Amino acid sequence: MRLFRTNQLGDPLREDSGEAEFAVQRAEMIEKQLRRRGVHDSGVLAAMGAVQREEFVPKEFRVRAYEDAPLPIGEGQTISQPYIVAAMTAALHLTGNERVVEIGTGCGYQAAILSHLARIVFTIESRSELASSAAGRLERLGYKTVHVHCGDGTLGLSELAPFDAILVAAAAPTVPEPLRSQLADGGRLILPVGGAENQELLYIERHGNSFETRTMEACRFVPLIGYYGWKEPPAR
Repeated sequence: MRLFRTNQLGDPLREDSGEAEFAVQRAEMIEKQLRRRGVHDSGVLAAMGAVQREEFVPKEFRVRAYEDAPLPIGEGQTISQPYIVAAMTAALHLTGNERVVEIGTGCGYQAAILSHLARIVFTIESRSELASSAAGRLERLGYKTVHVHCGDGTLGLSELAPFDAILVAAAAPTVPEPLRSQLADGGRLILPVGGAENQELLYIERHGNSFETRTMEACRFVPLIGYYGWKEPPAR
């Protein structure tokens, strides 16, 4: 498992002619896509307003950064729509003291959001090019509390466990057992489970040796590839 290091936390202002327009779009996103759909956690809304989503998408998609939809980021992967990022983050009920693992770094956007709400974020990406580019992006934007690893996310990070929260940003056929076992007592795990077409977002909370599970909503994510995930993308 390779570790890609990042730098100091902070979202520096940019002298970009589109900065003001992006700020307006962020505010509209929060109101129309998040609040109106029931996301009211003040910390999550503040994080969604602070992280500049346009910095995490390819240049050709910057003008679409705040659309109510996922966007391609390369290698067949996507940045999740703003609502699902906010809803999954809110479900973890982070207070600022947690050690969190994200599975599926992608472009680094979800990890950046989590870093505003947790003490430290470990994020795992199986694709080395995406892991490297995400680490560089997070370093450039100044996120010191995010640590990018390259490896099989379905195995988690046993050497650093236990974790207060785990967020999986790709769909597994079943819940990977290593991720459940790496939860601290009272820890929360959120992940999509299902095939290529039909998936459900599950919330799992650990209480000693028992796990309380509930279904949140239907969703659609790219497949989670790994030892405890898909060996290859499921047929559509």
